Amino acid sequence: MDAQLIAFLGVAAGMVAMPGADFTVVVRNALASRPEGLATAVGVAGGLLVHTALAVAGLAAVLVAVPALYRALQIAGGVYVLCLGVRAVRAALRPAPVTQDPRGEAAGGVGRGLRQGFLTNVLNPKAPILFLSLLPQFVPDGASVLPRTLLLAAIVVALALIWFPAVALLVDRLGNRLRRPRTTRAVEGVTGGALTALGVTLLAAPLTH
Repeated sequence: MDAQLIAFLGVAAGMVAMPGADFTVVVRNALASRPEGLATAVGVAGGLLVHTALAVAGLAAVLVAVPALYRALQIAGGVYVLCLGVRAVRAALRPAPVTQDPRGEAAGGVGRGLRQGFLTNVLNPKAPILFLSLLPQFVPDGASVLPRTLLLAAIVVALALIWFPAVALLVDRLGNRLRRPRTTRAVEGVTGGALTALGVTLLAAPLTH
């Protein structure tokens, strides 16, 4: 393994593990149930797969070249994350009963978790720009660009498929404590506040420029 690839592993691991909207949504849905948390984690990885594929294809450069398109993606992402945050805050203020199966897991949340994880990640306007600027830095001079970039993209997705399911399983393991009514409301409030702040930040950028 060459030195640049080792360096990229460290950078990519830090990038994937950095707390943000993806992390917050995985934690929130893992509290609902383990299947929903794992589905959310897979959805996040699916969003990363889209971003890396766009970067490999060079399509992410279009977002840089067409400011209006980039702003539209910012607004769409901000609105979606803001809606998730408002829902979480409302759930914290007016907690609704959750229908559970005999094992105590919420029913019917896998599809919702997969969708929320995917959309939260894929609507992040900063991700394609990040990948577009990051991946080329780790392509050695003289190396074949496409195979190398595909390898780097695969590493990012693989790390996401390790990290986010691990977060979901950890939250589920602590579930008995975290799912106590008072704790659940506190977690909903904190994650809802974080998502709301992220959504407002995403919306503020294009609307103030």
